Amino acid sequence: QVQLVESGGGLVQPGGSLRLSCAASGSIFSIYDMGWYRQVPGKQRELVAAITRDGSTNYADFVKGRFTISRDNAKMTVYLRMNSLKPEDTAVYYCNADVLTIRTIEETYWGQGTQVTVSS
Repeated sequence: QVQLVESGGGLVQPGGSLRLSCAASGSIFSIYDMGWYRQVPGKQRELVAAITRDGSTNYADFVKGRFTISRDNAKMTVYLRMNSLKPEDTAVYYCNADVLTIRTIEETYWGQGTQVTVSS
């Protein structure tokens, strides 16, 4: 069993900042790529940012220059620092991770999601 638990969402004013965290736990041998996605009602889930095990990053155009993804491999945790937040960033944010379990099975796992609301 592998669990991803997100934290750090909430209500913030436009222009404000939040930091999301996502901690993995369970029967994990290694974690490859990790990422953050977001979804609003009626729309498909979309990639926000991703990071490889060695720290290479990829961002959606709509967050470049505002969001920063990072990870701590020892803590099996991925972070998303979000600055200059806009109302259109309002969404449920999900983390995911490509995990090699101790049974040597590679699978993608998702967190339960955390709500981010940007509003004055």
